[in-house]
Amino acid sequence: MTAGGCLPGSGKPIVLEHVSRFWGETAAVDALSIEIPAGSFTALLGPSGCGKSTTLRMIAGLESVSSGRILIGSEDVTGRPCAKRDLSMVFQSYALFPHLSVAENIVFGLKVRNVGRADRDSRLKAVADLLGLSQLLERKPGQLSGGQQQRVALGRAIIGEKPICLMDEPLSNLDAKLRHEMRIEIRDLQQKLGFTMVYVTHDQVEAITMADQVVLMNGGRLEQVASPRDLYEKPATPFAARFIGTPPMNLFPANAFRKVCTAPDFQLGVRPEAMRREEGGPLSAEIRAVEYLGADILADCIVAETSFQVRLPASKPVAPGEGIDLGFDPDALHVFDADSGRRRDDLVAEFGTLLRS
Repeated sequence: MTAGGCLPGSGKPIVLEHVSRFWGETAAVDALSIEIPAGSFTALLGPSGCGKSTTLRMIAGLESVSSGRILIGSEDVTGRPCAKRDLSMVFQSYALFPHLSVAENIVFGLKVRNVGRADRDSRLKAVADLLGLSQLLERKPGQLSGGQQQRVALGRAIIGEKPICLMDEPLSNLDAKLRHEMRIEIRDLQQKLGFTMVYVTHDQVEAITMADQVVLMNGGRLEQVASPRDLYEKPATPFAARFIGTPPMNLFPANAFRKVCTAPDFQLGVRPEAMRREEGGPLSAEIRAVEYLGADILADCIVAETSFQVRLPASKPVAPGEGIDLGFDPDALHVFDADSGRRRDDLVAEFGTLLRS
């Protein structure tokens, strides 16, 4: 968005090469290598303490790199300060100045950089129109709702027309309805303006509904980089399988299935929504509890000392204490090596045939 109201060009690519950040002997981020394409929406996803915010802060230049390199648009920026990296950032707290109006908050960065008044006013109008803030420009942040404050923070980030925008859990302070609305708005904004977005979240729903690419982290290390669909359909590890999906994927020792006598070296995974009641099916379990969800029910079951869940239609109720036979389509099966934890697609057909025999 320029003074003439045009949209900026595509964002810049970001590359992390074996990037680490240590606190004493502890690795917050350990040899992380990822590529973030120009103009893409990439989500850094993982549980608390996995290193995702530290990674974002290293990209921003707010945190030093212990080893490795960070490249933005093919330029090595590892040692550059934040102000020299040509990017903007939206923080979890929004970080608005309470004594300034909405308009003053949005143009604050332009004033610091001595951008002319006419240019500032033109950009402010374009940003306010884009974010639906035109009627709120004279208000103070304390007079705004959480969603409106979030829009002001977004406006301050995009008015600078930077090719990269970093966001650190920007929706965590909003209620469920506002989070849903803002997910749509942020994704739409990124696509309209074409900048490169790096978005930190612990919420898998945010990651898989907004991102082109998800970087899943665990304990400071890279677990998997994939599109949301591939992450759901082909998780690389048991951690990825359990982290993505609500409820998470069920993981069984192979010998939990009646047709498999011994296979201690493998775990078999099936998602709850992929399972169905099937008389004489490969899995025979006991129902321990039932949750009514309207159109569906979620049954908590146990087999071979393994607890798992299955999503079933509410039209055919089940009750705690009942036995149930379950089946699934062969292509719903996932196989993981029990020792390495890696996905074994080469064994899916073999196990599928064995379970259906």
